[in-house]
Parts: sequence; structure tokens; C-alpha cells
Amino acid sequence: MARKDIFSSVMNPAPPKAERNDALSYVVSGASRSIKSSFEELAKGSVVELDPELVDSSFVSDRIDQDDEAFQELLAAIRERGQDSPVLVRPHPTASGRYQIVFGHRRVKVARQLGRQVRAVVKPLADQDHVIAQGQENAARSNLSFIERTLFAKRLADLGYDQTVIRSALALDATTFSKMQSVSAHVPEAIILAIGSAKATGRDRWWQLSKLLQVPGNQQRAVAFVATADFVAETGDERFNGLLDFLNKAGRAVKNAPAIKAWAPKDKSVSVDIKDTGKAFTLALRAKNASRFGAYIADNLEELYRAFKESETVAKTGD
Repeated sequence: MARKDIFSSVMNPAPPKAERNDALSYVVSGASRSIKSSFEELAKGSVVELDPELVDSSFVSDRIDQDDEAFQELLAAIRERGQDSPVLVRPHPTASGRYQIVFGHRRVKVARQLGRQVRAVVKPLADQDHVIAQGQENAARSNLSFIERTLFAKRLADLGYDQTVIRSALALDATTFSKMQSVSAHVPEAIILAIGSAKATGRDRWWQLSKLLQVPGNQQRAVAFVATADFVAETGDERFNGLLDFLNKAGRAVKNAPAIKAWAPKDKSVSVDIKDTGKAFTLALRAKNASRFGAYIADNLEELYRAFKESETVAKTGD
């Protein structure tokens, strides 16, 4: 399936008709192109080789963790046949003589590891065009999980970008963007990072987790749970499932938990915790008078029970 040319908005602002940018030898026609074919046209005189040590990461991260297996496959492929597709960089906005990655972070990392130059297209871009190109390239390759895209969208919002830019960068429909906002608003970033990219976990499951985390006390429970050794030993999707199950069970436990009340006299010489499960009624006495007060209750159970029965009789007569 053809994909929208991600370079059309950042390299040539939406012309009404086809025109050629001689500096890039790149024809902008408005027709959809794949990223690969766009790069092939850009490569006609626009690709340079850069020292990867002069290339810095994007100012906004779009990944949570590194897919080591995929990276090793990319490393082996580039070692064997070279770098097929150039990365896109821009002159660094604040550091003279350096560059900033728009997309292609893994290819730059491979070049560093192999001690090779990195093939790159260098294009001056404003910050907004930078994030749109970065987001659309990753969306086109479909290798970012829902939560990675959600966190990327949140980071763009935190930087002050409006919804139009964010939705354009990630090619989002209104429903998906709405659920992303709910997830990022109610799932703390620390919990997201603890879970990881969770590649197989989609938007509806994350939205379900966001609803659970709105229950009072659940965020604290989640923070404690993600620090456990069993949680850390799992991988992203298993971590997500474990946390979701834990919070579901915690919710059922809280719902079924017996009501606990407390009582104390004005002088605070004794405190009483009262727990009623419906099948059992428990009084727990504390403080300096707890032992003596408890003994008094025990010694007067017969009289207390008689008074209880009489009160019920009076209540029924009154009815």
C-alpha cells in the first residue's frame, strides 16, 4: 500500500502543482510515494557522509526501549551490504558544526558501532517540520507500539505543540488521539517506562489500564507493584498483563473488603477498631485502658446481651 510522502510537507510546502527543487533533485508531485522511493530521488546528489560522532539525537524521543534483536539484524545487514537508506538530519539548531537526527537513530548507532561514516540527507528544518517528519516516518514503518506513539504525542504536547501538529506527525484519527490523551493523562510516565514498549498491547488495553489507575489508591499500588522482582523479570507485554491483572484483583478485594470503623472516648484512653463482615463482628481495643475495658466487656457480656435483646423488643413494640 502506498504511503503519503512524508517529505512533501517539510522539504517543499504543498505546492499547487508539480515543481522541481533543483537543490534536491526532487520532484514534488502530490502523488503518494513510499519512503524508500522518496529517498532514492533525494539521493541524486543530496546524500552526504557524516561522522556519526557529530550527529546528536532528536530533541524529542519516540522510543521507550531498544529492540535488541531487530537492532542486531540491522547491524548485520549494514555490515554485510552497507547502509541502503540514508538518515535525515538537520544542522544542529544550537551547536555549530553538529547535526541533529530527524529520523534514523538506529542507523546512526550502527555506524558508530561499526566505525563507519553515516549516509545522510542534510536539510534545514524548523522544529515543527522536524517533529512532523520524525513522527510520520515512524508511523509509516509501523514499528512503534501504541504506548510509544502515545508517549511521543505527550512529549510533543509538553513542548507546546498543538493537536493539529501532533495528529499530523502521528497520522492519528480523532478516536485514537482521544484515547492517547486519556492514557497519557492517567498513566504516569514512570509506570509506562517500567512496563516498556509492550509491542503487542493495543490502545483499548492501555485505555482500560488508564481507567483502573483513576481508582483512588491504584496509582500507589501500581508504583509498588512495578518495583517488585517478579514484575521486573518479565518483558513488556507480560509486565503490562501482570499489572492489569493485579489492579483488577485489587479492585475486587477492595470492593469485598469488610467495613472498618473506629471509636474512641474524648480522653483517648482507649481506641476501638470495629470490623463487620456480615458473618463476624470484631472489636480490637488499643491504648492504655484497652486491657481493662476489654475485661469489663467480657465480664458483662450476659448483661450487655440482655440489654441488647430488650432494646430490640422495645424497637419492635414501637413499630
